[in-house]
Amino acid sequence: MQSEILKELDLKHIWHPCTQMKDHENLPLIPIKRAKGMWLYDFKGKAYMDCVSSWWVNLFGHCNETIAGAIKKQVDELEHVILAGFSHEPIIKLSARLCQKVGRGFTKCFYADNGSSAIEVALKMSFHYHFNQGKKKNKFLSLSNSYHGETLGALSVGGVGLYKDTYKALLLECLSVSVPKNKDYQKELQELKSILTKHGKEICAFILEPLVQCAGNMHMYEVGFINEAIKLCHEFGVHVIFDEIAVGFGRTGSLFALHQCQQSPDFICLSKGITGGFMPLSVVLTKDAIYQSFYAPYKEQKAFLHSHSYTGNALACAAANAVLDIFEQDNVLEKNQILSQFIKEEFAKLKKFDFLANFRTCGMISAFDILSVKYERVGLFVFEKALEKALLLRPLGNTIYFMPPYIITKEQISYVVESLEQIFKEF
Repeated sequence: MQSEILKELDLKHIWHPCTQMKDHENLPLIPIKRAKGMWLYDFKGKAYMDCVSSWWVNLFGHCNETIAGAIKKQVDELEHVILAGFSHEPIIKLSARLCQKVGRGFTKCFYADNGSSAIEVALKMSFHYHFNQGKKKNKFLSLSNSYHGETLGALSVGGVGLYKDTYKALLLECLSVSVPKNKDYQKELQELKSILTKHGKEICAFILEPLVQCAGNMHMYEVGFINEAIKLCHEFGVHVIFDEIAVGFGRTGSLFALHQCQQSPDFICLSKGITGGFMPLSVVLTKDAIYQSFYAPYKEQKAFLHSHSYTGNALACAAANAVLDIFEQDNVLEKNQILSQFIKEEFAKLKKFDFLANFRTCGMISAFDILSVKYERVGLFVFEKALEKALLLRPLGNTIYFMPPYIITKEQISYVVESLEQIFKEF
């Protein structure tokens, strides 16, 4: 009964994200009462395995005791304090650790509270840097098929029409270069060079999701292109922004996708997994050369005047420090290498279905595509069938992806694949 009352109240008052609310006339809404480890539990006690890390944020399972304990300890000491003119130990510790772990000359952290906001910070900071240098640049460059968030600046540099097209009249002017479709990326590099030759003096920064375009149907592309693109951008005086909001903190196999690249960007945006799914937090890391451009007497008006009320929240920073503790203590990346290979081998069993194609894996991200079938919204069909089998999957159109918490077991991975086999037999 409680579940039905909650559903009624929810649909009366809540407008859910990335949702056509009319779908819930037929698609049941599922209030969740509690969660533990890989599992979400509804008010009737039914369990659902969280195969998408609750929108890619949950790294070490729900109600992880280490992260929860850090927040509980922090809440009795300091919950939040204005970060302008004040500071606190959790954020100081976190900033030093992030700079050390990212490496590559990144020395400064600027905090926000979600991924889109981090993108806005990086875009503004790049523009403002050039402005402080006396350069009138007002354009940004991004990859086709990219996604960087849904605030107006972030949408401007995105390339997925589903999210962007409606708001075109409101968006910043942005240029786009084709993302490589295969291992041969010379054509795309030449296209990039042509754009930079023509517009380099107008472009503030080139923004990209390194290795995997997650919301772009989990498109994976070559690190060689990234290295060459960074070199080209820097030759033309154009910044490079890495959007590691979804791919950071171990998702691609290394702690950060940056660590698989030889060349380094000027900004790196982090969020999602940073607190293990417990608290909203994001951060933009950059280098001294950027920071020094804003370091001046107040009368010169070069300060970066951007803020969020909950910037650097102490509870979120405590959670983020706990996440780094787990990485350091539990050999997470080494264990993930074994899990990633097992996931790849298990999902290969689905290749027997001739309507499935483009199987791909990058670290703890796996995906494949469903070709034309009889269902108009095949992703929704798989979503509903998966729920019947106690699996939370959230397909991207015809792309089925698997991005679980790192605590998943081999037995649970096999169960996911067995369940998908049963679903696809219905096709």
